[in-house]
Amino acid sequence: MQITRNGIDTAAGPSDWFSGAVYVDTVATPSGASRLSASSVHFTPGARTAWHTHPSGQTIYVLEGVGLAQRRGGPVEVIRSGDRVFFEPGEEHWHGGAATRFMTHLAMLQVDDEGNSATWGAHVTDEEYGAAPAIDN
Repeated sequence: MQITRNGIDTAAGPSDWFSGAVYVDTVATPSGASRLSASSVHFTPGARTAWHTHPSGQTIYVLEGVGLAQRRGGPVEVIRSGDRVFFEPGEEHWHGGAATRFMTHLAMLQVDDEGNSATWGAHVTDEEYGAAPAIDN
C-alpha cells in the first residue's frame, strides 16, 4: 500500500495540448503493473483541449461546472456536473469549458505498452468551438 498525502502540485496545461488557461492536478500515474493515469483538469471559460486520441480510450467525469465535448464528425455536446463521457480507443475528440463557465473533470485512461497516453493534433478552431449549442444555466 502506498499513501500519497495531500500536496498535489497544480501544473499549467501545456500550450501544445490546450487553448486557454487550463490547470492539471495529477491524481494517479502508471506504476508497476498499473497502467492507470488520472488527472483532475480545470478549464477556465472557453479553454479546451486540442484534438486528440487515446490508444486505450478515455473516460471523463465532470466534477463541477459546464463544459463541451465533441468527437470528430459529431455535434458539440454540452456536459455538466455528474456527466460521464467515454471516448473509444483512437476516437479523435476534444473537451473543455463552456464559453461562460468553468468546468473541472476527472480524466481517466490507461497508457499503452510503451507508456503513451495520447496523440495530440491540431488546436480546436474558434469556428469549431463556436458550433456549440446555447448553454442554459
